[in-house]
Amino acid sequence: MLEILSLKHTVNFLRHALPISIMSAVLVLGSLVSLATNGINWGLDFTGGTVVEMEFTNPVDLNALRVQLTTPDSEGAIVQNFGSSRDVLVRLQVKEGVKSDVQVKSVMEAAQKVDPQVQQKRVEFVGPQVGKELAEQGGLAVLVALICIMIYVSFRFEWRLAFGSVAALAHDVIVTLGVFSVFQLEFDLTVLAGLLTVVGYSLNDTIVVFDRIRENFLKMRKSDPEEVVNVSITQTMSRTIITTGTTLVVVVALFLKGGTMIHGFATALLMGIFVGTYSSIYVASFLAIKLGINREHMMPVEIEKEGADQPPMMP
Repeated sequence: MLEILSLKHTVNFLRHALPISIMSAVLVLGSLVSLATNGINWGLDFTGGTVVEMEFTNPVDLNALRVQLTTPDSEGAIVQNFGSSRDVLVRLQVKEGVKSDVQVKSVMEAAQKVDPQVQQKRVEFVGPQVGKELAEQGGLAVLVALICIMIYVSFRFEWRLAFGSVAALAHDVIVTLGVFSVFQLEFDLTVLAGLLTVVGYSLNDTIVVFDRIRENFLKMRKSDPEEVVNVSITQTMSRTIITTGTTLVVVVALFLKGGTMIHGFATALLMGIFVGTYSSIYVASFLAIKLGINREHMMPVEIEKEGADQPPMMP
């Protein structure tokens, strides 16, 4: 009776699994190619450099300011608004033989040509050695997180489900990094924090689906694996919609109104939520089916008691 009621209101998600899985494979391959050829546009947190924050009396024309920043000391500066049209952030790469103080002085002289009353609000300097250490530690943080997750899911799920969840995580991380590589978006510490958040978000969504799959394999004894997976995804879809929807409201607000400092963080989360939601269905679950998951794999292992194979003793 439970199977009849479950199948009656089930959405056949796996009907589109093959073409979407092919699209995911293309996205992963394209991301890897872009990472190998274009690399990542590392921010000053990783490369080292100087950040100068200034406040102008009136909204400033960024192009006019860029024209002024053409001296050898400030060449290649990244100029962008910071919070409002009067606040400007200038990022300068480390130049061999040029001190940070000299670069800051050059920037302020250029800004004063645009607005004589401009004020310097903040100056930060990150040395190249510190930036290199941050890059190494950031990569190590992502690697350790993925290893810990692999250990966790290997104990919690049967190996076919565990492999599907790990593949989905790798898919989400690679595609998100690929977007930053293709569009050469700046990758700084806030983006790294967003990437680690994506890992946790994607894993949580996959575990919710896989827990229901495991339960339904034991309840729906006469259904084939695809039916069980479709029923499980349908039953958890309302939770996925509510969780994803409420998260997107916050992330979109951060993306549109959060300002320059957390724009990369919000971009990473937006990409991660999108790919993480569909990878739970069309990467993790579909891969588990292709690996041959069935009801027998979900059954608990029977422990044979000592002496169980001996005939009963006669009174």
